[in-house]
Amino acid sequence: MASPRPRAFELFVWLLPAAAYFLFPDHLALGVTIMTYAVAVLGLDLVLGYAGIVSLGHAAFFGIGAYTAGLLAVHGWREPLSGLLAAGAVALVAGFVSSFLVVRGKDLTRLMVTLGIGLVVYEIANQASAVTGGVDGLSGIGMDPILGLFAFDFYGRTAWWYAYAVCLAVFVYLRFVVSSPYGLSLAAIREGSARMPALGASVDGRLRIAFTFSAGIAGIAGGLLAQTTQFVGVDALSVTRAADFLVMLVLGGSGRLYGALIGTALFMIAREYLADLNPVYWEFWMGAMLMAAVLFARGGIVGALFRLPALRGRFGRGSR
Repeated sequence: MASPRPRAFELFVWLLPAAAYFLFPDHLALGVTIMTYAVAVLGLDLVLGYAGIVSLGHAAFFGIGAYTAGLLAVHGWREPLSGLLAAGAVALVAGFVSSFLVVRGKDLTRLMVTLGIGLVVYEIANQASAVTGGVDGLSGIGMDPILGLFAFDFYGRTAWWYAYAVCLAVFVYLRFVVSSPYGLSLAAIREGSARMPALGASVDGRLRIAFTFSAGIAGIAGGLLAQTTQFVGVDALSVTRAADFLVMLVLGGSGRLYGALIGTALFMIAREYLADLNPVYWEFWMGAMLMAAVLFARGGIVGALFRLPALRGRFGRGSR
């Protein structure tokens, strides 16, 4: 269980984005994207890392949240915080409905069901071009100042701190959830679901709750994307996006909330650097990096850090 006292290493991790704002002022857009995707990957970690549900459909809820926030803004509702909550709420409802299909099967069935959900939602958005903009995307999204004080600027300064605040808030919420008795029950289900009914615990009910809240968090991330970029493309719903989320989580380390943050940052920075270095063959080097991480860093980057004696006691237990 996580200690309520803040740890020096954790404070260092959360001060890094603030420092990056001043050290890399020309890369604010990349930083906003990293923090936005990190929110979605944190939601995925709840169902995969803690509940053990493999999902390739979280881009569907990410895109639902993005279109919700974008359509609200296009039709006049431009207040950012309420729009973000609305995005999460609509995705949460979609996740609740989907959860009854997802939790019924086992690993491969769940993978296929979530993949199918993603494909269906993607095609609906693509065909409903009169509403979503189709392949041309949804544009014309304008946002009012946050709290009436902080206007979104061209350089992304407000978007940076907005994304940072949302990412931190989601992390703190999930930290509380996974450290609670409910979070411990999810870990128990992941390790041995057959034993839980003997304890009087509803396995399917707990998994449905986890999947529902995970979808809501992905929707918040999508709403954040729409508000900070002021554009929503149909690719937000794509299976490729869902696969990227899964890769980010595995790279950083599932079942450890900091793995979602570190994996997302490493994946996005590496992709940006490799694409600039070699626009043709960058995917080769990205694949090599991922294979090396899986083969030699058991449990992802954070899992490798846990095995360092200096960090095992100070950081490892506090991020579960």
